[in-house]
Amino acid sequence: MKITAGTIARTAILVLALVNQVLTAMGHSIINVSDDDINTLISTGFTVVSAIIAWWKNNSFTHAAIMADEVLKNEKVLSERKEES
Repeated sequence: MKITAGTIARTAILVLALVNQVLTAMGHSIINVSDDDINTLISTGFTVVSAIIAWWKNNSFTHAAIMADEVLKNEKVLSERKEES
């Protein structure tokens, strides 16, 4: 069984957040961030995620692309019906 890099990264971030929370509750903070920094971070994160989703999503603008999307949608429906039979 192989542990992925994403699992390690999420675990490390969680540990850091928990340690920071405990230290903050005791009056010490290893991550000293202001409200403005948090606001900027959240805003930037939202913008980055939105941009990635917009880039990744298949956005059809031309008539041919829109028609191809409809053909694909119909093919998927037919395929699902064949699998159910």
